[in-house]
Amino acid sequence: MSRLLRYSLLIVFFAAILVIVFLQFNTNRNIDRLIDGNDEILEELDLKDDLQILHTNLFTLESKIRGIIIRGEKVNTDTLQNEFDSVNQLLQKIVLAYDTIKAPPVNEFVSLVTRKIAINKTAFEIFNASGKTAAEKYIISSKSSVLTDSIKQKAREADALHDLLARKLITEADRGGLRAKTMGTVVAIIAALASIFTFLYIIFKLRQQQIMIKQLDESEKKAREVAQIKENFMANMSHEIRTPMNAILGFTNILKRKNLDEESEHHVQTIQESSESLLHIINDILDLSKIEAGMLKIETAPFSIRNTVHTVEAMLKSKTDEKELDFSVSIDNTLPDILEGDATRLSQILINLISNAIKFTEKGSITLNVANEGIEDQMISLRITVSDTGIGIKNEDLNTIFDRFQQAEDSVSRKFGGTGLGLSIVKELTVLQNGSISVDSETGKGSTFNITIPYRISKEKNLPLVENITFEVPGDTFEKANILVAEDNEINQSLIKYLLNEWKIRADFVENGKEAIRLLQQQNYDLILMDIQMPEMDGYSATKEIREVLKYKTPIIAMTAHALAGEKDKCLQAGMNGYLPKPIRDKQLYNTIVKFLNIESKTVKPAETVNSKPAPSFKTINLGYMREISSGNKEYEKLVTEQFLESVPDELVSIKNAWNDGSIKELRQLAHNMKTTISIMGLTDSLNPHLDFLEHEPLDAMSFRNHYETIETICTMAIEEATGFYKTL
Repeated sequence: MSRLLRYSLLIVFFAAILVIVFLQFNTNRNIDRLIDGNDEILEELDLKDDLQILHTNLFTLESKIRGIIIRGEKVNTDTLQNEFDSVNQLLQKIVLAYDTIKAPPVNEFVSLVTRKIAINKTAFEIFNASGKTAAEKYIISSKSSVLTDSIKQKAREADALHDLLARKLITEADRGGLRAKTMGTVVAIIAALASIFTFLYIIFKLRQQQIMIKQLDESEKKAREVAQIKENFMANMSHEIRTPMNAILGFTNILKRKNLDEESEHHVQTIQESSESLLHIINDILDLSKIEAGMLKIETAPFSIRNTVHTVEAMLKSKTDEKELDFSVSIDNTLPDILEGDATRLSQILINLISNAIKFTEKGSITLNVANEGIEDQMISLRITVSDTGIGIKNEDLNTIFDRFQQAEDSVSRKFGGTGLGLSIVKELTVLQNGSISVDSETGKGSTFNITIPYRISKEKNLPLVENITFEVPGDTFEKANILVAEDNEINQSLIKYLLNEWKIRADFVENGKEAIRLLQQQNYDLILMDIQMPEMDGYSATKEIREVLKYKTPIIAMTAHALAGEKDKCLQAGMNGYLPKPIRDKQLYNTIVKFLNIESKTVKPAETVNSKPAPSFKTINLGYMREISSGNKEYEKLVTEQFLESVPDELVSIKNAWNDGSIKELRQLAHNMKTTISIMGLTDSLNPHLDFLEHEPLDAMSFRNHYETIETICTMAIEEATGFYKTL
């Protein structure tokens, strides 16, 4: 809108307000006049009534006095005096009104009435003093009748005057009312016109705004479509690449455990390294997508800075050794060990920076230094410095080195590979943790990256370590026990078999309810461990047949990864005697066996708690549960890790195939079974919410893809870390 139009509208607005105020003022004045005129009319009418009443009362009093004189009777002087007083009061009221009215006929009327009252009063007094004859003579001599006629004449003249004045006042009141009505109509018309103008103007502006909003919506929609196309492209690309990559990595790991000749082993190693490089690129893209979508969250939990740094050092030491680079790590002695923050993201930053340094350094050294930059209010400023003697970065490229898809120059990408996302992700992760990053570099002499991140100093002095608890039972208490285990998951079978062997408990293993029924028909068991979901016949159906058909009372313990409320009660109502949630804990399993085999609790003697060496720290997997079960048994750890690496790629492919085939029931069963497979690597917390969704919630293409891709992403990273862990066994 132009400035002139805005000012014109403002002037019109204020002018309309002034006109309305003026008209309203005149309207109020006319209304006041109308009210005053009405009051005058009422006063005139009241005065007319008073004159009439005075006229009537006066002649009534005169007649009464004459009657008394003619009859010569005696009356109460006080009573008659009250009547004289009443007439005089009414006369005084009319006299007060004279000052306002100033009407000559009325004045003469009042004067005559006053004389008349005086004559009547004097006649009554003469009657009381001298008798009837004297009073009659006085009345005749006072010419009372002539005075009476004069009073009547003046009363008629006063009435005529009042009528004329009343009509005049009524006429003026009518004119005032008409003026007030006219002014009110004018105000209403102006207000209506102003309202119509304002309404039309608002409609006009709203229409303009709607047009602008529509244009903005279209622009935003196009922007969203572009972003969605980009997101879908990245997600689909990552998804389509990861699916075969999982299979490649899984089967590559299987091949590496075979006896291969030197050439084949070299080929397999090349396949694995290429696959891991490709997965690293995919993971960078996914991290970038999560950061852009605001889905990447920074967790806060106590962690050991020294353990985190040493874990990263151990992971990358082999790569520096391959290139014969000196790799040194130093940590400030004044640095508190237990901090609160996201150890996973810190590890990711360190791995990216050091991996970058390794990539661009052909000879020389790489140094990682972690220092204390100061402590204030229990917050420590952690300074991380990663230096290398690599190719360095040109000064003109330093400002863009942290931009996405940027490398120092095109030749770097051709020679060293990579997407140019690593440093961008490092910067994003640093900023998300309220930190800062900078770089100093000189071409041909190397680069130094400096990162500062604030962390809160934890109140905990030490992190809880995994307890390895062994159980000792004297004599042959367990050797006489015979347990049937119905479990279809290979990793869970290995877990239970390992624990039962440790406790010298004999057990038979089957993979479904039908096989369990078959074995129960052949021999007796002291206890049955029954998985809920199994192929062919599930745990509920098997329990029903055991109780109702076989009539066996053997204790049955349910094992399930279900996290639904009321699952335990459902198992007990189905005829089972106990409930073990997955992942299975050794102490829970042991105490359950002791309880249902009726072994006295006093025979259970936990050995002295031993704090084992902390499990290596990884970004995705958590070895705490495995270490709790294994108690340091490397063979068991190697077995279940191998089973994990073999099972997860197959299970991911099976879930995707079930969705593509429309087999929702099979998909839900596979999602449930996968909970056990991933639990051994400590992935329960991160994956169970997504597996629960696939198992229980209504699915459409979008919801399945979102949850499946999250599961696949986490599993891919877990496989990569589990492979590294497997190499150490």
